[in-house]
Amino acid sequence: MGPFAEGKNNLFKNELLAGIGKKYNKSIAQVVLRWMIQRNVVVIPKSVTKERVEQNFDVFDFELTANDMEQIKTLDEKASSFFDHRDPAIVKWIGSRR
Repeated sequence: MGPFAEGKNNLFKNELLAGIGKKYNKSIAQVVLRWMIQRNVVVIPKSVTKERVEQNFDVFDFELTANDMEQIKTLDEKASSFFDHRDPAIVKWIGSRR
């Protein structure tokens, strides 16, 4: 399993994101995808499980409120929750995937 598996800093266990997800009956991953989409970020989610692939597409039937968006914004630690392209270990790992 690579460094992308479940995010860093327990992103997919975050209580704020879980609470927002519960409000919409969505997973934390779906809330994060929706948040990025509403910010006009191009997202290319991936998964090897059919269930998660389907969940990744099931983000267009709800919209986060302005308050939700602001709450999520407070989680920004100014660093990637997945990987850092400047980290030598990540660069080496990416280079080995060819």
